[in-house]
Amino acid sequence: MESEECLFDEAFLSPQVQAALPTGYTLQALRSNDYERGYLKVLELLTEVGDHTKEDFLDQFQFMKKHNDIYYSVTVTDDQTDRIVAVGTILIERKFVHKNGLVGHIEDIAVDAHQQGKKLGLRIIEALKFIGAQRNCYKVILDCAVKNIPFYEKCGFQQKECQMAWYVSNEKAHL
Repeated sequence: MESEECLFDEAFLSPQVQAALPTGYTLQALRSNDYERGYLKVLELLTEVGDHTKEDFLDQFQFMKKHNDIYYSVTVTDDQTDRIVAVGTILIERKFVHKNGLVGHIEDIAVDAHQQGKKLGLRIIEALKFIGAQRNCYKVILDCAVKNIPFYEKCGFQQKECQMAWYVSNEKAHL
């Protein structure tokens, strides 16, 4: 069996979050064998993921690992089935403002539909906020759908300003 790599050092994983998870669930950094554990299947709950081969997954994993001061993807695994049931990522952005400060951007929060109601989404958010604090971010931010605002408020976030998006078409963008 091939050895399994973790995306980042486990020192960035919150022991408090692990202790708060239901028995039989484990918080982990994204691992090189998480393709088989259904990582992409959980992400499909959010949006179109596309057809990835194991090689595609590993190429992206290695890119993220090479930049593991930026990418921190965490998973919650059901130990009994060895399947991923919740995921999330925090990206660390380097800024000029706030004296070259750091901002954490939370992205791609998803919980398997059969696992909802166990506070796994809350635990993923807590784990990502912990990483942001460990990395000395001056703030951690996220974008969400209006219907999800109450959930994120329960996670300690407050609504501020608004989100804007510009999507590039499949054809080259003409500005």
